[in-house]
Amino acid sequence: MVNRLSKYFILLVFVFIAAISINAQSDASTSNGRAPVKDVVPKNIQETLDKHRIEQAKKDHDEMIERGEEALKLSEELEKSVANNNKISPQDQAKLARLEKITKKIRKELGGDDDDEATIEEKPENIDETAENKEKPSALASAVKKLQSTATKLVDELKKTTRFSVSVVAIQSSNSLLKILKFIRFGK
Repeated sequence: MVNRLSKYFILLVFVFIAAISINAQSDASTSNGRAPVKDVVPKNIQETLDKHRIEQAKKDHDEMIERGEEALKLSEELEKSVANNNKISPQDQAKLARLEKITKKIRKELGGDDDDEATIEEKPENIDETAENKEKPSALASAVKKLQSTATKLVDELKKTTRFSVSVVAIQSSNSLLKILKFIRFGK
């Protein structure tokens, strides 16, 4: 009889330990044994956060357009300077560096990247591929004129975009602008 009681006692201990371990495993996923509660943000706070996010997106888009207009202004100043002096002055070099920085920032905000590896076959059909665009400018004056016309095209495309859209033409214009800048600055 003692043997039988000890067997029942050991069996009861094992069942008790198993019940505790099962309960502990279910408690590990929640703090109080109940289903987990999602972090609920009150509706008015969520609306305020959304409103700030929208305002920031509008502000970022407006700043991008302002950068485009600044790039256009710099390219016009460069064109006038080169037309008068027929060379690039140290002040013009600073303007070229600033124009390159602005253009790279615009391209980044548009979601673009460098397209040096792209071949003519990979480019979309709607891109203007005239003989003027295929060859690099040979003279400084023509390069600066092309720089100014490309900056104008970029600004026009930026003004057509919204904060919800991505303009492939604007990205390609920024890439073209950077290639012209590289040619003017380094002769490559």
